Amino acid sequence: MRVRAVFFDVGETLVHPAPSFAERFAAVLAREGVARPLDAVVAASAVVGDRFLEAARAEERWTTSPERSARFWLDVYARMLERLGLPSSDGLRDLLYREFTDPASYELFEDVVPTLDALGDRGALLGIVSNFEAWLEDLLERLGVRERFPVRVISGIEGVEKPDPALWRRALERAGIEPEAAAFVGDSPALDVEPAAALGMRAVLIDRRGRFPDHAGLSVTDLRELPALLEA
Repeated sequence: MRVRAVFFDVGETLVHPAPSFAERFAAVLAREGVARPLDAVVAASAVVGDRFLEAARAEERWTTSPERSARFWLDVYARMLERLGLPSSDGLRDLLYREFTDPASYELFEDVVPTLDALGDRGALLGIVSNFEAWLEDLLERLGVRERFPVRVISGIEGVEKPDPALWRRALERAGIEPEAAAFVGDSPALDVEPAAALGMRAVLIDRRGRFPDHAGLSVTDLRELPALLEA
């Protein structure tokens, strides 16, 4: 069946802290006089993916209120600071939280707009299925792409988080599309690819940094590869 709709995760799929999460984190540390090498910050940032999986297993629904979100991210930053040999009780966590909840800190990956154009030219309906706070709507508007996605299913608004299949089912229902006619693209095998594939969608991993070399399913390293992949 031809793919008629393509849904995307957002964080690290369409949008990223600029120039990157680790570089922005390191810049905050440097600004506060506690600089750490970038490679050390990159290594410490493994905490983020681990914490996402931990939250999913515990069904924390951390995106569903500002208070839950703040607790989640403050815990992430505390764990990272600990790995970097820095205290988390002197205001650093709060500085980091403010930095990464500021929409001005984020940009689209350079491959996003060309890919959306190519998919739109093929007549594909575009949508979002994302674990993200409700302010994602404002971020997408600021980045000039909100209206490119007529279907937006955001956990912070819906009250349900991936990997709960309810998020994808809502997107499919609102799009009026059967799972077999839809594709989903995300950067996490466990939270994005596997649940979408289990529903019958064509699930594609975006692996920009080669983090999952053993992934056996469909994958791309650049979103511009996606239209041809979906037509294959």
